[in-house]
Amino acid sequence: MNNFIFENATKVYFGKGCVKEYLACLSAHCGQTVMLCYGGGSVKKNGIYDEVTACLKKAGQNVIEFSGIGPNPTYARVLEGAKLARENRVDLILAVGGGSVMDCCKAISMAAVYDGDLWADFWARPGVIDFEPLPLGVIVTVAGTGSEMNGGAVITNEELKVKTGRDYPECNARFALMDPTYTYSVPKKQMVSGGFDILSHIMETYFSEPDGYNVSDDLSEALMRGVIRDLRASIRNPEDYTARSNLMWEATMAENRIIKLGKRMDFECHQMEHQLGAYTNCNHGAGLAVLQPVYYRHIYRNGLSKFQKFAVNVWGISPEGKTEEELACAGVEALADFIKEIGLPTTLRELGVNETTDLEAIADSCNLSPGSYRKMVHEEILKIFRECY
Repeated sequence: MNNFIFENATKVYFGKGCVKEYLACLSAHCGQTVMLCYGGGSVKKNGIYDEVTACLKKAGQNVIEFSGIGPNPTYARVLEGAKLARENRVDLILAVGGGSVMDCCKAISMAAVYDGDLWADFWARPGVIDFEPLPLGVIVTVAGTGSEMNGGAVITNEELKVKTGRDYPECNARFALMDPTYTYSVPKKQMVSGGFDILSHIMETYFSEPDGYNVSDDLSEALMRGVIRDLRASIRNPEDYTARSNLMWEATMAENRIIKLGKRMDFECHQMEHQLGAYTNCNHGAGLAVLQPVYYRHIYRNGLSKFQKFAVNVWGISPEGKTEEELACAGVEALADFIKEIGLPTTLRELGVNETTDLEAIADSCNLSPGSYRKMVHEEILKIFRECY
């Protein structure tokens, strides 16, 4: 394994009823004014908003609301939230939602106290945080990004048509409240998309050096098998507590940095999907589902041994009677079949891409990952996009 330093500052409170049990006390320790942030309003329909605000009222908090954070959170919304936080002297930002809400709030926690150009200094390029962001707490309502236990935030600059993710440990939430029953009301399409995002995060870490036996890969294989099992079970019964609680923790384990330790990591497919999203605003998990099998068909020969392990250890495919290449291919095709099975799209056309979409411009805007088995060039990325069309 490669050298690493590990730290994770987020304290997790997991399980049924955890919000009622802990939120009032946790928020009271952070100050008097809470900025409650959420998305399009589904939390008001499913009862989560009422439960959260009741806890904050119990703690005697002054609550400022910032709602309407949509998928693919924008830099403009970050600046709006930061302005509101400054004007109201907010002590704690409380993000209630999925990855988009959490990511937006991490960036807000920085922008609210930073005097410079946040995008230029921290998203256009990696920066060094020499100040203390506003304290952040999160309440997870969608299993997917794993944003609850890292400092990562993916933000879209609409003016520049750039979607970029950065991970700053200083932006880790102080606490994360994770009640699996909060995910029950998530629409099937969103649940499946989030579930595939979990699988994608693990694959992006797994399909990279080192290729010898290592703890991170062992954990990743177990997590991938779990996501496949639990996603199938959640589709059959959306209120299967065991499956939904497993999915929720699998999402966290995929992105709390543990399986990344000692790994080089790929994430080229995420770079491609991010730019696709920046230009088309497509759903993140659905975009990954379209791109990932095609991308792997391009690179599997460069990571043959790992793709063979993927076929055998994750999908249970027998190596008997197969060449090394046939076995590796079988694993990729099992992934493609699973995507169809769970009802995710398999073409860019299904995501709304059409003849007017400038795929060449999108391909040229993609960052090139140094950690992939074969470093992409923009011409090959364009070829992948066209094969996906």
